[in-house]
Amino acid sequence: MKKASYRNRMQKLREKLAAGPLDTLWIIQPQNRRYLSGFKAEDGQLTESSGSLLITKTASLLLTDSRYTTEAETEAVDFEVITLKKRLADGLPDLLARLGTKKLGFEENHVTWGLHQELTKRLKKLSPPVRLFPLKGLVEDLRQVKDKDEVRAMQASSNLMSAILAEIFPNLKRGLTEKQIAWQIEGLAREGGADGLAFPSIVASGPNSALPHAVPTDRRIRAAEPITFDVGVKVNGYCCDMTRTIFLDGASPKFKKIYRTVRQAQLAALKQIRPGVKSTIPDSTARRIIRDAGFGDYFGHSLGHGVGLATHEGPRLGPEKPVELKEGMVVTDEPGIYLPRQGGVRLEEMVLIEKNGARVLTKDDHFYDFDE
Repeated sequence: MKKASYRNRMQKLREKLAAGPLDTLWIIQPQNRRYLSGFKAEDGQLTESSGSLLITKTASLLLTDSRYTTEAETEAVDFEVITLKKRLADGLPDLLARLGTKKLGFEENHVTWGLHQELTKRLKKLSPPVRLFPLKGLVEDLRQVKDKDEVRAMQASSNLMSAILAEIFPNLKRGLTEKQIAWQIEGLAREGGADGLAFPSIVASGPNSALPHAVPTDRRIRAAEPITFDVGVKVNGYCCDMTRTIFLDGASPKFKKIYRTVRQAQLAALKQIRPGVKSTIPDSTARRIIRDAGFGDYFGHSLGHGVGLATHEGPRLGPEKPVELKEGMVVTDEPGIYLPRQGGVRLEEMVLIEKNGARVLTKDDHFYDFDE
């Protein structure tokens, strides 16, 4: 990612800061931290952070510990790296006093209640005291529209994932387990140069394919049943998310109809994904087709979501909370039909919203044209 990209993001964030009542932002969420600074380290668990950012109108600090100092200094070139020699709750008050902070905005969804309580007590004792203000979606809103560097990374992750499926599908055979196939996907991702998987691969066969977030099992794949692959990789930190449902040796008449319906819904929704359209419109288009085919009760999730540094981010393409789709957003189009204890079909493309409509980034063409 180019230095100019990070500087443009920081400029946009500072414009938001200048327009509000806060004087300092505390950025904790890992993807937000990377988006603004370039610091790539991830957090191992909720209560263990590899770092956070303090941002004012003029200062940019990256707080970390000795495990990550070298990486931070190399990657976050526009930030002053502060290596904390004590706990964050112990070191943060002195840094805020140095910055002259009075009103600190923090990401409310990424601070534990315990840390919030401890900091509140400590910051009240400063002179002047520092007040905490919860923030939600400040950086996430900036992340919704991708720049050229981000689009290139997501096209690369999409190309790699598509190539992996092109190698997996011709070699599928009855008797392989879902777990074995999932391990093959992960191995090919590593061999292909991915940072890693974007999320744990879903390989779900037969009745398991009726579970939208199924976990691979020791079940062996069989002929004439749906096998759903919901898979993705990361390249340069950016995710791909795509889904295909395939059949070995044909499908039953019932699942041919289900597949046709899902594909029709996907293609119809794709035509609605363009700048200026409310995010609820593609969802309602797909939902109407599925409902008219008699499967309305079996499509329970939203049509799609944004993708970027995280697999799930804004905007959401669902039946509620409409937002205007914009050029540069990357979203999924993934209708599905799931019959409990029988099986399901989901098809997912990841698309870039351009001036004249949606451009599909996921290039795998394993689709069926089942006759009616």
